[in-house]
Amino acid sequence: MTNLNRRRLLQAGAALGAASLLPGVALSRTTDTVRVGWGKGSITQISKQRGEFEKNLAAQDIKVEWVGPFPNHAPSLQAVVGGSADFGFWGSTTPALAAILAGSPLVFTQFLVYAPRSTAIIVKKDSGIDSVKDLVGKRVAVNRSGLGEFLVVAALEKNDVPRDAVEFVYLNPPDAAPAFGQGKVDAWSMWSPAVDIARQQFDAKDIFFEGTDLDFLIDYSSLVTQRKFAEENGDLVRAVIDAFKIEGNWMSQNPLESEKLIQNEAKYDDSVRDHLVSLGRKNNFYEADDANFLTDFQKAADWLAERGILPQSIAVSDHVLRVPGV
Repeated sequence: MTNLNRRRLLQAGAALGAASLLPGVALSRTTDTVRVGWGKGSITQISKQRGEFEKNLAAQDIKVEWVGPFPNHAPSLQAVVGGSADFGFWGSTTPALAAILAGSPLVFTQFLVYAPRSTAIIVKKDSGIDSVKDLVGKRVAVNRSGLGEFLVVAALEKNDVPRDAVEFVYLNPPDAAPAFGQGKVDAWSMWSPAVDIARQQFDAKDIFFEGTDLDFLIDYSSLVTQRKFAEENGDLVRAVIDAFKIEGNWMSQNPLESEKLIQNEAKYDDSVRDHLVSLGRKNNFYEADDANFLTDFQKAADWLAERGILPQSIAVSDHVLRVPGV
């Protein structure tokens, strides 16, 4: 008898007991290997480097294959839809919603909110730009339908600047950094650690900082997979979620060690690392069917749709799938 078949027999009772909680999700699995997307500066990078994530899953007879790195969530989602990865890399909910609206069979299986938030719109100190109002007639680099774009939209709205008064330049982070450094764009809306590196490397400053200048949260980190995969592999999905929770809690409790792991990969200065440590960021996880969280998420999706960042409205509760524990 194979490990997979033996495990299915052991899980049969638990699966039957949980079926009434979430019809359509099998608390078993069709594979012993999970392919996880990863991106630099994220919980997935730390999970990959520490090795504890793989150990925790190995104890449940699950092998981990890392796919990436991905520069942002959109290509990570493409890998999931295309079948080269089972999970995205805990990226932004906004491009995931855009992909779902475009017909991708994706579901959210877990959410993560870190605080304080550190995404910012930066400009060079010698640019003559001192506020969001000064962006009129300027070029701003953002990632399309992602955290960078929506932060600029929110900043313009808060400062009564017409959206069409600013030119949006859609670039993925690896292309946006040199464009900003070379003066091809006047401003860049970006998240940590890339924005912190650029702030130092290009002698830049903030003109809008998410943690203090944004009045509400519109975008969240999310663990995304294909609906069919989640429905057929509830046991595996639950194991992955729980292993990531362990990583996120470790990061919250060990900020210096966490930032050192990211720094080792990104090769930035200790001053950038120490700044990130000083933020004292904490990770908070939410199950996919958390009613209070989904209410906030729906408000965020409505806001994005009303402003054309998402092409139309979407009922977020139709695209979440919670796998209960056994």
